[in-house]
Amino acid sequence: MTGRQWSCGGRLLLRLRRPAAPAVVLACVLAVLGLTNLANSGYLPSLGLVNAFVAILLLSGCVWWAGGTRDDVGLGAGTLRRGAVWALALIGIVGSVYLVGALVPWTRELFSNQHTAHVGGGELLLLMCVQVPLGTVLLEEYGFRGVLYGLVRRYRGTVAGTVVSSLLFGLWHVLGILHPATRRSAFATDITHPHAVPLVIGTVLLTTAAGVLFCELRRRSNSLLAPMGLHWATNALGYLTAFTLSHVH
Repeated sequence: MTGRQWSCGGRLLLRLRRPAAPAVVLACVLAVLGLTNLANSGYLPSLGLVNAFVAILLLSGCVWWAGGTRDDVGLGAGTLRRGAVWALALIGIVGSVYLVGALVPWTRELFSNQHTAHVGGGELLLLMCVQVPLGTVLLEEYGFRGVLYGLVRRYRGTVAGTVVSSLLFGLWHVLGILHPATRRSAFATDITHPHAVPLVIGTVLLTTAAGVLFCELRRRSNSLLAPMGLHWATNALGYLTAFTLSHVH
């Protein structure tokens, strides 16, 4: 490579190292999340859990390009211990609520899940320890409460970060409800079904509200670990409770 080529390459790297325009960075973040959602829903070729790791790598590149740091995504070294305490406390609270709900007869039916009822112990373990934490929690929390929330908050403030992150988190779940690839889900349906529109609206509202809660946990704890703990507990312990009840009865 000639000296002139090295010089051109060096100038390009210097340009990339400068904080990019907020609109450009956010457009790249949305593109990564959108393509990942399409792949996970079956509209694009999927590599399974690899989708999450590729997305996280690309999103991390967007943060770097924006001039962001680990603190922007809620993973600053000084916040990990506090975040871990929050996460463990939240897991304990969710576990206690699920236990009480499973023991009380009139709330027990709320935990029924026909799909989980038919899985084996090994599949449940894989679901709780691999699919949920890596394919769902890590991807969604890093993407929405880490990168998206962190960058928008940096550019426009906490309220804007919460609103943008939560609304897009709600919309993120639409394809998972409607696409045939996920019809095994208890909430999946066809777009032509009479109940499809109310189901989509309800899901978007529910997950948007959950997004607001997750953002508030991120803000109060100053760590991404707090919403990650609640997100994992809600999903994984829900599967465990449904599995246990189906085999007890």
